[in-house]
Amino acid sequence: MTAASSHPTSAEDRSARIAVTLFPILILAGAGIAFLAPDTFSPLGEVINPLLGIIMFGMGLTLTLPDFKVVLTRPLPVLLGVIAQFTIMPLVGFAVAWALQLPNDLAAGVILVGCAPGGTSSNVVTYLAKGDTALSVTMTSVSTLLAPVLTPLLTLWLAGEYMPVDGWGMAKSILQIVLIPVALGLVVRLLLPRVVTRALPALPWVSVIAITLVVVAVVSGSADTIADAGLLVLAAVVLHNVIGYLLGYAFGAAAKQPERVRRTMSVEVGMQNSGLAAGLAAQYFSPLAALPGAVFSVWHNISGAILAAYLRRRPVEDEQPREKVTTG
Repeated sequence: MTAASSHPTSAEDRSARIAVTLFPILILAGAGIAFLAPDTFSPLGEVINPLLGIIMFGMGLTLTLPDFKVVLTRPLPVLLGVIAQFTIMPLVGFAVAWALQLPNDLAAGVILVGCAPGGTSSNVVTYLAKGDTALSVTMTSVSTLLAPVLTPLLTLWLAGEYMPVDGWGMAKSILQIVLIPVALGLVVRLLLPRVVTRALPALPWVSVIAITLVVVAVVSGSADTIADAGLLVLAAVVLHNVIGYLLGYAFGAAAKQPERVRRTMSVEVGMQNSGLAAGLAAQYFSPLAALPGAVFSVWHNISGAILAAYLRRRPVEDEQPREKVTTG
């Protein structure tokens, strides 16, 4: 999903909400079709990286320079969020792989999901959960910009004992399919603001379609092993995601952050850019290693919606006027 600016239009807001609601359904449908007819969709494996580049370009289009002002005006929660993002989820992924005694391919895939930057659909979940959405957009953006360095290093460290890791190659791939497209999107937004503003309501759907196609490609490439490993992967993904939510919130509480920031950190830590993880796993590990990322793409949107519904019913003690910020 694409991150949106801190000042969305109502059309962008509605589009993002509908896209997030239908996202898991579309991915499940795509995964089911790919599982039943893998040979039909196996050629999509060759376009996973271009699809991820399209998603990241869309993210760049939705960002504006003021979205990064939070780094200067409130550096502590941003720093805490980035630290939590790149420590909690990688270590939890490693722990889950060890606890469940996952095969090497699946273990590497789970760890890679944990080492990925924050998922951009976390922004709309934060908004619905009455979190600090401007902070969420900034956390997602900063973790994405740091991914070319931190994701390969962490993967090399934690997944290296399971499978060989080409850290330098992975860094170059992330640079090409994440950082450059995001930067291009930002530039286009600066040069053609009116055109981009009119296109913003459509961007969540571009991301939904692109991520769905990535999942279809991953499932079609590992259809033979899904029947055997499916339940094990689902268990690993659910544990990874839920523990991330809990520890993200606990980390914010331990740092004495306000309730809105705690909620934001919970969502940011628990929701990963699993489409990116699936694409990298398929390229550098194996089709089976990409399966945790594909399953995570479905599950974290379902769990995020449940978490948002739960948190919305809980009072926010530090109630303050909120910027209406959404993402797709």
